[in-house]
Amino acid sequence: MTNQQAHQAKLVAPSRPGIYSRGSDTVDAILRAALHVLIEEGASAFTLRRIATECGLKVGNVSRHFPRKEMLVQVLLEELLSPNAGEVRSYLKEAGRTPEESLAIVIGGSLDEISTKKMTHLFTELWAMANHNEFVAERVEMVYRFTHGLIASFVAELNPALSPGEVEIVSVYISATIEGSTVVAGYGRLCSDLMPQIRAIAIKQLVAFAKNVTPEEIRALPSV
Repeated sequence: MTNQQAHQAKLVAPSRPGIYSRGSDTVDAILRAALHVLIEEGASAFTLRRIATECGLKVGNVSRHFPRKEMLVQVLLEELLSPNAGEVRSYLKEAGRTPEESLAIVIGGSLDEISTKKMTHLFTELWAMANHNEFVAERVEMVYRFTHGLIASFVAELNPALSPGEVEIVSVYISATIEGSTVVAGYGRLCSDLMPQIRAIAIKQLVAFAKNVTPEEIRALPSV
């Protein structure tokens, strides 16, 4: 699959906030600067003043378009992760993909993204911001909710014997496995050189698990 196809199997962000004109040179410069600061310098440097300096503007020019840095976070998520679940499912279905192939594409595409500096650093810093900012936490949660919902839709098709609650358990496990790899095998991490093997194992094992796990096996698991 192409990089564009992998990207289309990714995430969604909420509706556009703030007062700005997407496509204008000024707004494009602000967004590029904001992304650069967040990825290269981290959440602690992500201020309107620092972003203004990065793009050669006055703080007032930045705040005119984005009065709060949270608005920048929301728009960055939208710009990077724009498709919605229906669009992704339609795209995969129109391409003639089976549920098994579609789930493999979502898993592989997600791990491909995790292998990039942009996504590994971006989400690491967003997690850090989310610990102290409820607005950012809600937006990040929406991103993961989208991915989880997309995975769940394919799990339900692959394994119709599972109840909605059982599909939820399987899908959360798959999502957690994918995202957990960021810490140890994402860009620049300790085991990043092993990501191709991890990706291949994840696709094979997680798709097989989703397809073959039985309701009885899930019901036998300990409950809270």
